[in-house]
Amino acid sequence: MISIEQAKQMAKRLRTALQAQNPPLTHSGALELVAQQLGYKDWNTASALLAPATPASEVSFDKPIPILRMFDEAKAREFYLDFLGFSVEFEHRFEADLPLYLGIVRNGLQLHLSEHHGDASPGSTVFIPMHNIEQLRDELLAKRYGYGRPDIVEQGWGKVLEVYDPFGNRIRFCQG
Repeated sequence: MISIEQAKQMAKRLRTALQAQNPPLTHSGALELVAQQLGYKDWNTASALLAPATPASEVSFDKPIPILRMFDEAKAREFYLDFLGFSVEFEHRFEADLPLYLGIVRNGLQLHLSEHHGDASPGSTVFIPMHNIEQLRDELLAKRYGYGRPDIVEQGWGKVLEVYDPFGNRIRFCQG
């Protein structure tokens, strides 16, 4: 995502490039053009929705990727790929007969599954904020998975759809 400072720099470069025009482009005019290039109605809307710049000296984080323990590759593929609808992002083994480390992804959600004993403890819970939870529930129920038919539970703060993988891990999909 572009930060508000990056958008301002785009406007300055645009203004410089267009200064030869008559009449010259003002900085506010350049900001309005940049907002339109980014798909916003105007600069006020863009500046309200763009992320603030993170100074290079500040600590910053990208999104975390949970690692869940698995013990059986076939069961993991059945649950995560066939039932939950993830696809394989990557697979890694140090050698053919050593444990699998598997990256999976679905619509921006990344999970790592590991057979390595030191990577994660079985019985973990992953909290996953999401949208369209009813659609996910309907999709999962339509698959008629033999080991679970999850339903939505209404909480005071939102909706929860919880599934358990074959290794005791709990995936808690939530919509506020």
